[in-house]
Amino acid sequence: MIKFIFKWLFRLVLAALALAAVAVIVFLLTYNSLLRLLIERNLRAETGLDAEIGRFHLALTEPTVEIQNLKIYNSKDFGGTLFLDIPEIHIEYDPAALARHQLHLTLLRFNLGELDIVKNEAGRTNLFLPGLRRPARTAPGTGLAAFQKQTGLNFTGIDVLNVSVGKMKFVDLKNPRQDRAVNLGLENCVIKNVRTAADLTGLAVLVALRGGGFFGSLINTNL
Repeated sequence: MIKFIFKWLFRLVLAALALAAVAVIVFLLTYNSLLRLLIERNLRAETGLDAEIGRFHLALTEPTVEIQNLKIYNSKDFGGTLFLDIPEIHIEYDPAALARHQLHLTLLRFNLGELDIVKNEAGRTNLFLPGLRRPARTAPGTGLAAFQKQTGLNFTGIDVLNVSVGKMKFVDLKNPRQDRAVNLGLENCVIKNVRTAADLTGLAVLVALRGGGFFGSLINTNL
């Protein structure tokens, strides 16, 4: 009788191990898809805009995160057309810093393929939607403090930032004659040791120079 009980207990343990193995395999095969759906949902909740991600990959064996073909679409008030097209966001982080509740990126590669600024028939632009409003002017460091409060992580900087910027468009739904586009053609602009937004001033100047009169003309259209 005792042998019979132990035999069934052994079989039960084997069955439990088999189910656990299957669960692990299913998780490994699907966790990136689940995370992709979660990020898409969070983007919709934060911005109020439809978002889709072509591919999301969180590596389990190395400190790397990749997002490919991220697209965010305008609301129906702005034609429901494309707002942002980001072919790639590649992140490499320091896991030791993460264990200390610090976010230290060793590499961030960001490719902005297209940004479409749309002015609707009411004269508003999609840059000032509720979820995308510019923050009010605050004391230096407030943005980082807010990031730390929301995530529990202290941002300590980016060792290497690699930025590419493609096309920018302006679409006036009320007056299509105001439509314009510019291809910045900025590829692999490398900035090292980014700690604050001030470290991106040179990049902003370069984008403005590449844009020529595009940004000045937007100011003249009362954005």
